[in-house]
Amino acid sequence: MNKTLVIVPTYNERENLTALVARVFALPVLVDLLVVDDNSPDGTGHLADQLAARHSSIHVLHRAEKNGLGRAYCAGFAWALERDYEFIMEMDGDFSHNPDDIPAFLDAAKDADLVLGSRYCNGIRVINWPLSRLMLSKGAAKYVKSITGMPFTDPTGGFKCFRRHALQAIALQGIRSNGYSFQIEMTHKIWRQGMRIIEVPIIFTERVQGSSKMSGKIVREALWMVWRLLFQNGLRRRPSGAHVNRSVAGKQSAGQSS
Repeated sequence: MNKTLVIVPTYNERENLTALVARVFALPVLVDLLVVDDNSPDGTGHLADQLAARHSSIHVLHRAEKNGLGRAYCAGFAWALERDYEFIMEMDGDFSHNPDDIPAFLDAAKDADLVLGSRYCNGIRVINWPLSRLMLSKGAAKYVKSITGMPFTDPTGGFKCFRRHALQAIALQGIRSNGYSFQIEMTHKIWRQGMRIIEVPIIFTERVQGSSKMSGKIVREALWMVWRLLFQNGLRRRPSGAHVNRSVAGKQSAGQSS
């Protein structure tokens, strides 16, 4: 077993999964892959089982129904924590996240508790998004920062690497959000404890195959979730822990003390 686990939640990703597996296992770093499938009607889970039967580093976690991104990741995190993984990553299964970036995350994670992949470090790195979607994402980042105080350029992104102890410090059963606000909530719970968080630049490419999971319900959940996080943190817009939080674009860093 390798030290790194890449968790990929899937729902109707059959057309992407084989190519994704090939890309991940062609990397110059050794990782395990956990496919968390929400009973995809297109047979993604069955294909994942076939791939796992041929490759000992592929694992599959089947869930009975489509129950949201947050629940899928929490199930994957719990699975990972039951085993001896040190680096636990989130990655989309539709190639919007480039598997080639995984080594950069692992390198940054040597000096961090959480590594965030940022689409907005030193400029905008998004391909094939309409202007309305880009404005929504950028506006969400500013909204999150203004209410919670988190200094990160891309708090809603879903390409991440957690150190084992960072996930252990979170009561996963208490995670309430389920859409993209899940990403905000997880980062906030680590940030407000004063753990080290680093951003690394990524290029995000809108999916070519399949359809986006974005919805109005997901947006509304994120709007109220940040207020809940602010109250959980005692109305503080800063961490309560003792370490330094850093937002890093490449080799440049900006520090914020708790």
